[in-house]
Amino acid sequence: MRVVALVPGGVDDQILFFPTLDSLRKKYPDAEINVIVKPKAKAAYRVCRSVDEVMTFDYGDRNSPADWANLLGVMRDRYYDAAIVAGQGWGTGLLLWLSGIPVRVGYGGTGSGPFLTDKVTMKADQYLADTYHDLLTQLGLTEPTPELAISIPKADLDWAEAEQKRLGISSYVLLYGGGGQLVGDVSAGERYPIEQWQAIVQDFQQRQPDLPLVVIQDPDDQEFVPSLVAACPSLKVTKPEDIGKLAAIIAGANLMLCVNSVPMHLAVALQVYTLALFGPEDPRKFLPDNEKFQGIHSTTGKIENIEPQTILAKVWGG
Repeated sequence: MRVVALVPGGVDDQILFFPTLDSLRKKYPDAEINVIVKPKAKAAYRVCRSVDEVMTFDYGDRNSPADWANLLGVMRDRYYDAAIVAGQGWGTGLLLWLSGIPVRVGYGGTGSGPFLTDKVTMKADQYLADTYHDLLTQLGLTEPTPELAISIPKADLDWAEAEQKRLGISSYVLLYGGGGQLVGDVSAGERYPIEQWQAIVQDFQQRQPDLPLVVIQDPDDQEFVPSLVAACPSLKVTKPEDIGKLAAIIAGANLMLCVNSVPMHLAVALQVYTLALFGPEDPRKFLPDNEKFQGIHSTTGKIENIEPQTILAKVWGG
């Protein structure tokens, strides 16, 4: 059996699609499972355990007819038995129809709907991993969504061990404030302000002076983390170069404090206690129903209006 999944979203969407791929692999252990993703999103598959090949396509409006024709040719040459489309655009639906793939599964009521053989109702108010997993019902898979899980390459685990030695840490708390190409874009408006991070860091230092705080810095972040470290000189900084190393350093943490981001999803997959800050987004769509992973939702829709004391009360159980 050959299956292809078209997943147009970013790195975070790919990670939330992993449980769907894991269920496919469990049901069809000998199947060839491929995905087609945006070039920037390919990085996510460094830690995926259920895909045989990752192909890239921009999915954007800038694609020429030749680009679409090339992708169509690739899909026809593979003779896929089934295709799953996680996006909603009419272009991907038309592409699947032209490919001749006999089973084409996606969401009804979207642009791709008319071109599908099997349609699923999109339940947009649930955890996004569950929304993706619902697509499998049309392939006869009715089991609950498995827990989000990843596989970290040994080289990245070795890097994290060396990084911990460099920083002189064993137990530690990780902070991630947002932004950067490595882990997905977080706009400046969704970053939690530095002065409020400073209040949190100072509280930790008073209560747990021997517990190191480590901030994750994206390779292209030349402003946010340096400014935060200038305000909080005791912070240690780690700069993972790819998602595997990022996951490996997260795996060793006692707690992750972060905004809604790729590091948040990796922490969930690694079962690291996570406290995430949300502005306008609903935490229930991005975090599973589990006490280990808690979201603090701004009552105003603006992340900067979350008071540090609100966060600290969650941390210390006050």
